[in-house]
Amino acid sequence: MTRLAIQLQRLYAADSTSGAMRALVLDVGRPADWDLLGAVWRGVQLDLGLPAPGIAIAGEDSYQLWFSLQAGCEAGQGAAFLAGLKAHYLGAVPASRVRCFPSVEAAGLPISAPPVPAQVREGQWSAFVAADLAPVFVESPWLDIPPGAEGQADLLKELQSITPPAWAAALDELGSTRPVAPAVPVIPIPTPTPSVDAVAGGPATGFTDPRAFLLHVMNDASVPMPLRIEAAKALLPRA
Repeated sequence: MTRLAIQLQRLYAADSTSGAMRALVLDVGRPADWDLLGAVWRGVQLDLGLPAPGIAIAGEDSYQLWFSLQAGCEAGQGAAFLAGLKAHYLGAVPASRVRCFPSVEAAGLPISAPPVPAQVREGQWSAFVAADLAPVFVESPWLDIPPGAEGQADLLKELQSITPPAWAAALDELGSTRPVAPAVPVIPIPTPTPSVDAVAGGPATGFTDPRAFLLHVMNDASVPMPLRIEAAKALLPRA
């Protein structure tokens, strides 16, 4: 089993004994908007005390949050949790822009989210991404090449599952509080580090760290969006 498969199984595989669902996915898009979903990502940690969910670009026109449950739940309870998040944080967002997985068919059968990472259509791959890279994909929430399996595994290994006590507390909180307005996201812009040549008065780029340079390009609104996207792709962990 690959490292990526191990992490996906650790976090999101259904309970092998009871069949309880352990992956709950909130999808917001059409069009993609990280400001909206980023507020939920921060809110579940600050307001509900939950571990950070995984962040995915869906391969088409949306972002996703992937919640992992330690013990799992029935599809109806998972759907109720996601509906609570929707009401609490996304009450003003049109229903057509929000999808929840599991959803329940008319026949009562649960529908799970499509797997990530995966090829969604030709030249468009879904992938898990780090929070600081998520805003850059707003115009094209996909990768045009398959994401590196090792890099995806490295992102997922940092995630933790929601424990049963935290799960119960979150359900209680969502059922007893009123909706809140989404917070305005703050995207940190790194301060360039002068090189030795710059200090000495000689020629310099203003950066000695390639990652700092790429982060600066990614967050610079004056840089053309295609270049910002390429910088974000360069920052993604690779196999």
